Amino acid sequence: MSLKSVWRDWRVKVHDILEVGDGNPIGRVVNVFLIVLIVANGLAFAAETVPSLYDRYGPEFEAFNTFSVMVFTVEYVLRLWSSVEIPLLRRLPHWRARLNFAARPMMIIDLLAILPWYIYLIVPFDLRALRILRLFRLFRLLKLLRYSPALLTLKRVIAHEYRALLGAILLMMMLMLFSAAVIYFLERGAQPDKFGSIPAAAWWALSTLTTVGYGDIVPVTPLGKVFGSIVMLLGLGMFALPIAILSAGFSQESALHEFVVTWSMVARVPLFSTLDAAEVAEVTKLLYTRLFQPGATIVPAGDAGGAMYFIGSGDATVCVVPGQPIKLHEGDFFGEMALLEHRSHRHAVVADTVCRVYVLDSEGLARLGRRHPEIVRHIKEVAKHRALENQKLRRAPRVPRAKSPAAKKETEAQ
Repeated sequence: MSLKSVWRDWRVKVHDILEVGDGNPIGRVVNVFLIVLIVANGLAFAAETVPSLYDRYGPEFEAFNTFSVMVFTVEYVLRLWSSVEIPLLRRLPHWRARLNFAARPMMIIDLLAILPWYIYLIVPFDLRALRILRLFRLFRLLKLLRYSPALLTLKRVIAHEYRALLGAILLMMMLMLFSAAVIYFLERGAQPDKFGSIPAAAWWALSTLTTVGYGDIVPVTPLGKVFGSIVMLLGLGMFALPIAILSAGFSQESALHEFVVTWSMVARVPLFSTLDAAEVAEVTKLLYTRLFQPGATIVPAGDAGGAMYFIGSGDATVCVVPGQPIKLHEGDFFGEMALLEHRSHRHAVVADTVCRVYVLDSEGLARLGRRHPEIVRHIKEVAKHRALENQKLRRAPRVPRAKSPAAKKETEAQ
């Protein structure tokens, strides 16, 4: 084996460990270590602000920060180095593939988490500038987005519901401005120092609508008190609107997605390898994932065919004819016949190893067909080919099982 092949094998292994994570035993260990280190950095950052703790353990805090920066730097460099193994980036020159990967939001967060330490190392700042640079260490907590499906789900909910959220925020701003204007005309004569202008009255409107009610500015006139009561009641419903939008979207997204499918995972499926990054991001929104242990039934025979399945990692067996199973491996898909023909699954599929399976339901398939009809055409071609193969298997004569010696003797005696 050439040195280039060995080098590429190591690069593929590093990519699987850092980007696939749960599908790789070493990747699971690395993920746990990085999560613990990120959380420990957040706790250390908070503890450093306690003067007594920093005076006593200052050198230990600095040593831990240096160790963390070294670990995160190695992680960043390895992710960047192995990014050329992502199927969508293999067609590009290595320098351009790495540049595109470095521009991804999570990689920018990774860079901001370590860059201030190196900047201060090269160009020392005064104490005030150093404190500002220390705030960038909080970006390390954002690295948890990569490892938390719940946080990624919340991000997706905000992206999906941003129009409703913007509408709610606009309505809240209008209500705050209206409340500030009315209370200004009602209270400016009695309290010119507190309600002398609409911007000054806006502080009272904001604290009242949010039901915080600091009590530093309150209406004293009878009409002002009546209007203040109305504003309080409006605030109970108005400022709860964004929370309701987020909670409903999060509940719906959590019910649909058992795990969050990431961009790099979908890019590994051969069927989607011809798509660019933006198209894969669209496909990612249509899928959700499930994890099956060895021996578990992925799809039982007779189950409703409301979805098709892609094997992201692991191996499985389709029980077509007894003694003639069909093996499925990473990148294969099944269940397309039941989904396309709107019928139940005729054959059971059992996981041979730990399997991560991506699920595409009928609604997702319809949306995929509208955006990328060539993929659906390929799925239908594979479905037609498999239907012919299954017919051949059913028509093929079954090989009689060899009889045991005891059965042979019994037959001869008869």
